[in-house]
Order: sequence, then C-alpha cells, then structure tokens
Amino acid sequence: MWRRSFTTGTTSTGSRLLQDRKWDALVIGAGHNGLTAAAYLARGGLSVAVLERRHIIGGAAVTEELIPGFKFSRCSYLQSLLRPSIIKELELKRHGLKLLKRSPSSFTPCVDGRYLLLGSDKELNHSEISKFSARDADAYPRYENQLEKFSNFVDPLLDSPPPELSKSDSSFKDRFEDNIRRSTFWARCLRQAASLGQRDMVDFVDLLLSPSSKILNKWFETDVLKATLGTDAIIGSTGGIHTPGSGYVLLHHIMGETDGSRGIWSYVEGGMGSVSSAIGKAATEAGAHIVTDAEVSEMIINSSGKVDGVLLADGTRVLSSVVLSNATPYKTFIELVPKDVLPEEFVSSLKYSDYSSASTKINIAVEKLPQFRCCKLNHPDAGPQHMGTIHIGSESMEEVDLACQDAATGLPSRRPVIEMSIPSVLDKTISPPGKHVINLFVQYTPYSPSNGSWEDPAYRESFAQRCFKLIEEHAPGFSSSIIGYDMLTPPDLEREIGLTGGNIFHGAMTLDSLFLMRPVKGWSNYRTPVEGLYLCGSGTHPGGGVMGAPGRNAAQVVLQDGKRH
Repeated sequence: MWRRSFTTGTTSTGSRLLQDRKWDALVIGAGHNGLTAAAYLARGGLSVAVLERRHIIGGAAVTEELIPGFKFSRCSYLQSLLRPSIIKELELKRHGLKLLKRSPSSFTPCVDGRYLLLGSDKELNHSEISKFSARDADAYPRYENQLEKFSNFVDPLLDSPPPELSKSDSSFKDRFEDNIRRSTFWARCLRQAASLGQRDMVDFVDLLLSPSSKILNKWFETDVLKATLGTDAIIGSTGGIHTPGSGYVLLHHIMGETDGSRGIWSYVEGGMGSVSSAIGKAATEAGAHIVTDAEVSEMIINSSGKVDGVLLADGTRVLSSVVLSNATPYKTFIELVPKDVLPEEFVSSLKYSDYSSASTKINIAVEKLPQFRCCKLNHPDAGPQHMGTIHIGSESMEEVDLACQDAATGLPSRRPVIEMSIPSVLDKTISPPGKHVINLFVQYTPYSPSNGSWEDPAYRESFAQRCFKLIEEHAPGFSSSIIGYDMLTPPDLEREIGLTGGNIFHGAMTLDSLFLMRPVKGWSNYRTPVEGLYLCGSGTHPGGGVMGAPGRNAAQVVLQDGKRH
C-alpha cells in the first residue's frame, strides 16, 4: 500500500536511474532510520539514493495487507520513541503522520476475576492500584516521577553522536574540533548530573545496573503491578526480570512521548508503515530517490580501502564515495563488506556481539473483539480494556520468570508472556467494519528450539495455538473468532526483515552494548574502519525501537565529514 510514491524495481527506469550518475551518498535499506538519514542528507544538498531489498519500504516499521481487508503493522506496532525533533524538522504530520493516543494504556486481566487498568489518568491509576494495595497506589506517582526525571536526564544524549575519540590518522584540525566537541558534550552531561543531584544520580545508576525485579520490589508489593511494569524490561530481550541491567531496558521503553506527553505510546493511523511513508515523503520532497526491489549483495571497496559504491544482486553497480548502511552491523560487515578488508579485532568483536532473540510477532484478523471474563461485559463495542496493551501471562513476577527459564533450556515458553494490542479500536482504516486487527508480541521463543523446528508447519501451529489458548483463559471464544494469522518467529524476522538472529534492536540492549560500546568499542560515532562507510541503523547509538535518532545522528556526522574534505 506504500509503493505508489517510490520507484520500484531495478530494471529499466530504476536501473538507469541508479547507473546514470555517481551519487553523493547511498543508503542501504529503507527502514525508518535509513529513510531518516536520506531525508537529512538530501536536505543538506547531497544527491541520495536509498536501496531497499524488499518490494515495500519501512523495514520493521511496515504496514502489510496480508489478509484481504486487514492491514497489519507486521513487526513494530506502537509509537512513542520517534524523536520529537524528527517529527518537527521533517514535518511528518504534514506528510501524513497521525498519532492515536491510547487511554488507558495498559490492561492486565487476572484469572481470579480481578484486573488492573493503568494509563495517564492519575485518578484512574490510584483507584485501580488501590484495589490491590493502598500503599502501592500512593507510591506509583513517585515511581513515575522518578522515571520521568531519569528520562529527562537521558533525553539530550539521544540526539547527539557519542563523543568518540578521534582516530590517530585524523588531521590536527579534525582532532582539535573533535576535542572541543567532546569537551562540550561531557560538560553538558556534568551540568545535567549536578542538576539531578547525588541521591537521584545514585538511584539512576542503581536502575541501570540492577535487575528490573530488584527495582520494582523496592517500590511495590503487588505482584500483578510489578509483573505488568516488568514486561517493559524484557521486550525484545532474551533476558528476564532477574537479569542485571534489565532496569535500563525498562527505562528505554518509557522514555518516549506522544505529542509532548512523556511515556505515552500511541497507535499510528494506517499502521506503522505510515511512519515510514511520512519519512519517505519528506526524503523524496528533499530530493532523495528511493528504489525498491534493489538488493545490495556487496560493497565495492577500491584499492586504497575506501568505499566506492555497491553491487546489487542483479549485477548493477551503483557508485558513491559515501555509503550508509541501515542493515544490522553483522549483515553490514560480515556479509556485505568483502573479506580481508576490516581489521581482525573489529570483525571478531562483531561476530561475538549478542544478536540473540526470543521474540515472536503474531498478527491476527478476527471477526469480533475479545470479551474478557473479568470485565463482566458482553457487548461488541470497545471498552477501556481494549484500548491499550493487554498483558497476558503477566499476573506475577514468578510467571514471567518461568517463561524465561523455559527459553533458557531451549524450549518455547509453556506459558508465554504476551503483549496483546488491538489498534483497530482506534484506527478505523486497517480492518473491515466490525472486524479487528490484533497484534501479539510474544516471549520467549528461542531461535533454534531444542524440541523442534520453526520450519515445521505443525510445530509452528502448535505454538500459535498455545498462545491462543492462553488468551482463551481470559477471553473465552477468542480462538473461534480468528479469521487468519501471520506469525514471525526469530528466523522469520531474520529472513523477511533482515534482523540478524531475529533481534528487533539489531543487537542486544545490554549495558555492554550501549552508547560508546555500540556497536563495538571504539566505533560508536557511526563511522567505520572503511573510509566512506557509515552505519545508520538501530545497531548504533542510541539503539532500537522506532526512534529515527540513529539515522538523524549518522546524517549529521556524514555532513560534518563532508565539510572537512
């Protein structure tokens, strides 16, 4: 549905377009970060071509009509992390981006007939949590305030390239400018730390280093509240709530905003492909050319070790002295860069980075809304329980931990942790009247299960039915309402979307893989050991999610380097 605005195919027109000139910059991959980089580079006056392997732009932020009449956000499915600066600077709302705020934002049904609703309404939160604990109801606003304070502290770091040390072969002028830039960066950090205060700074470090279970246990006593909040710390991770450092993943997932409201996640009208479409329109308006069905098979590196363009799978040579890769670091350096070009230490660091995944996405078309037993409602209209993320298998910390333990032994979770959302209750453009689209984000599903294979249709179907039956415990009749579904396990995410290992973040978001360590130590500022080759995807700072920050930051570095030469 998003193909109309872009050149499709590398035969005839598309192929001639790419071959007729030497481009100022090429971008590999039309995911949202690649499109963002292209938009800023084109606005900076460069001639830019974006090369997309698939027939459709968007990467993981894509809308696909897999069942007639039902449009699925096939991979990513919620918006909050997209940087406000990008929305404003690229005028994404003018290009069709429409955000649909969810309220309430969270619903956790319990088998004992109780439930927990949470959202931006402070009175609702207090009332709902009070059903379980008056103490927790009073503590919750303080918990939110602290996380918001930490988010405000981290926020400026997201929109800047990390202060990487200059390479020894840089000119004196370049090293001097980089020293000034680094000094300014760290001075700003020190001012922010001073304004935060020592007590809050210690609490911030505690959050970064601790398991999320430790953080939540200090704040609350109610198991269903802790488990509901704890799911934010395990999304896209193979780790669990007791994994040290999972507290940062918790912060990463609440530091976004919608229209200025911190921590509010929204649906996007038309699905997540609308995010990519809006950025793509901004890029083409600025002069960038986006070509689909253009798979890059290899980087062209000249005799002096500099990038000289790319070779497409159909044999087309596309020339440029600047290439930005929105592919994963592993895909970029191990699969696309010719052997013996990169330093051995660099290659080794990349090979042993953590690309593991335990996440599966299931997209479902249904005849009617699920009716949750605990709500004691039986009518077809959407209620507050349908608006936000519905947490299934998250009634207790123990339940979430057991699901993780299963995966640690190589087994898909016997009782998976499921984040269920129904965007069609707010977005009337993605399903036929009266029918609905349902997203299930499921954990934990090992890449290579020890008791079977995701290539086996019966094995896949068995796991899907396991998820549906778990939902049935809370919403009888759910399975019989299913019209059809699409399931992406970690190997599917790798094959279809290009996510190495199926990891939705292009690599683990652990503390040893963030900031100056992302993607590897010494190469955190989007530059690479190959002159002219840059990274612009989620495998770089500040990491995964539909943020756009890696694309924007990488474009800034490219433009800055262009002024130097």
